[in-house]
Order: sequence, then structure tokens, then C-alpha cells
Amino acid sequence: MVKKAMNDKTLNAPLWSADISPELEPSQIAISRGEWFDSSRNDRKILYKAYRPLDRSDAPFPVILWSHGLGGSRDGAGFISRFIASHGYIVIHVQHHGTDSSLWEGKDGHPWDIIRATHIPRHATLNRLKDIPFILDQLDKMDIAADMDLTRIGMSGHSFGAMTTQIMAGQKRGYGKRQYHLHEPRFKAGIVYSPVPQRQKNQHTPQDFYGDIKIPLLMMTGTDDDSPTEQYSYKDRLEVFTHSGGIDQHLLILDQGDHMIFSGSRGKLDANPKRNTHEDIIKILSLAFWETYLKDNTAAKNWLTNQGVATWLNSEGVYTYKS
Repeated sequence: MVKKAMNDKTLNAPLWSADISPELEPSQIAISRGEWFDSSRNDRKILYKAYRPLDRSDAPFPVILWSHGLGGSRDGAGFISRFIASHGYIVIHVQHHGTDSSLWEGKDGHPWDIIRATHIPRHATLNRLKDIPFILDQLDKMDIAADMDLTRIGMSGHSFGAMTTQIMAGQKRGYGKRQYHLHEPRFKAGIVYSPVPQRQKNQHTPQDFYGDIKIPLLMMTGTDDDSPTEQYSYKDRLEVFTHSGGIDQHLLILDQGDHMIFSGSRGKLDANPKRNTHEDIIKILSLAFWETYLKDNTAAKNWLTNQGVATWLNSEGVYTYKS
């Protein structure tokens, strides 16, 4: 079953709860930083940043990992994670050395120009992917472990972090002897901000890559979400949703949403007049998705799957649900 809709209502249309608002963060949050070292990979250092609620009355909380885009860091997308954490989640931002801000920091020129001119070797991508199961193994050793419900873990990321999330969800990458399949079964659901298509398919079909996705995903993009480093548009991103084999797949296409709207910074893009509206939509849909799949909130799921989103979005975007 696929549902698509927009209508003439506004963003003031009802959410799944009268207590929910994109302007309201119901609990104060604490932010902590730290680092891990993976002894199995020459003590590879992995930085992290954790967002958690100060109100512990609902602990233990579901845990969500966030993976940044190419050239990013653990400090991106704070507007999403502050909002989500305030509603009773622990969100941990991961920084992947070799595909992070170390690519451009201290170098002359704009970061995007430097990144475009930089070759990202295959081992850097694989190290990024291997960071995720390593981090999952560290969660119960953190000083906030008692506040974590490690039976309810989600994965999310933007751009390269979206691809990382897709791989953890079950997507295959590459082909032949260079194909890897690193599905991580500890994740219950994922959010993919700017999904990344498999560009070179070598006579394989999209189903060969996305058909093994196993968990519910919410994919978000926008009509201006062109790749800043490669030559493709938002329409190419849609194939991940179209061919995903997972149950409960969700897609949001923001009207005039661009690539950096999900990261909380503009990069080399001009100001987006819809930024505030888009950020409100991103926060609300992200929360509804996590409430549905990490907290089993029936009202949130009904809102997501029975026209509630479409009524609320109006002309600001198109939402599609595939059960």
C-alpha cells in the first residue's frame, strides 16, 4: 500500500499529540563529548558527542546514532538532536576520521572545493562503516549507560552518513568481489537525510542493492537536494525508497529543500528563505518516526501512515508511505 497526499491545510494542522510543537523542547538536555579507541584498527580514534535529557523520570531512553556527511563532524545537525533528545532519547553523534572535517580544516579554500578535489579511498569508507558496530559495542561502557535502553536503537545520518545508515539497514554496496554487506541487526529503524544512490551498477538492478534493506526507514530529501560533490539531483536519490525491500518505508520531499537544510549549516549555498519551515518539518517528522518505531507510539504511527502528515504539510512537501 502506498499513500501520497497534500491538501490545502497548513502546518498548524493537528499533530499526533497536542503537547508536541516544533518550538517546544520539553526537557532540558545535557551535552557531553568523548572519544573511543578501536584497538583492532591500530587504535583508531572515534570522537563522539552525546545529547541526553536531564529529566531522568522516563529512563532508560532509546538510543539513536547520528553519522555526519563527507567533511562534517560530530557538531552538525544539532537542531535535530537537541529537539529529539528533549523528548526522551539519547542521541550520539559519531565523527568518522578520514571522511570528516579533517579533510579541509587548516587548508586554503572553501571546504566544498577542497572535498571535491580529494580522493576518498575505499578503506576510508570501510573504516567509516566499521565505526558503527564498534560504537554499538561501547554503549554499555559509557557513564550514561544506565539511562540507555539498548534494546531500542536507531541509526540516522546525512549524505555520506545517510549511505552509512543505508548500509547498516541492509543495503549492499559495490559489486563482485568488492561488494560489501554490513547489515547491523541491532538497529530497529533508521532516518536517512539525503539518501545516497548506488551510482555505478555494473549491469545490476537497483533491487540488487536496496532489496535487502530490512528495517523501517524514513528518507528525507528536497527538490533542490543536488549532490554538492557529484552530478546528480534529488530524483536520483528516490531510487533508494522505490526499490527498498524493507517494510514501512517513508519518504519526504521538501519543496525547495536543499542539501544543507538537514545539517543546520549552509556550506556554500545561499540562504534558504524556507529554512525555518523546513527545520520545523524535519524535527516533527523525525520525532514522529522515532516515537513510532522506538517507542511503539500508536498515535504517532497513525499520524504518519493515515494522512496526518500530508494534512499538516500542505504544499511544503510531498510525503509517501509504503507499507
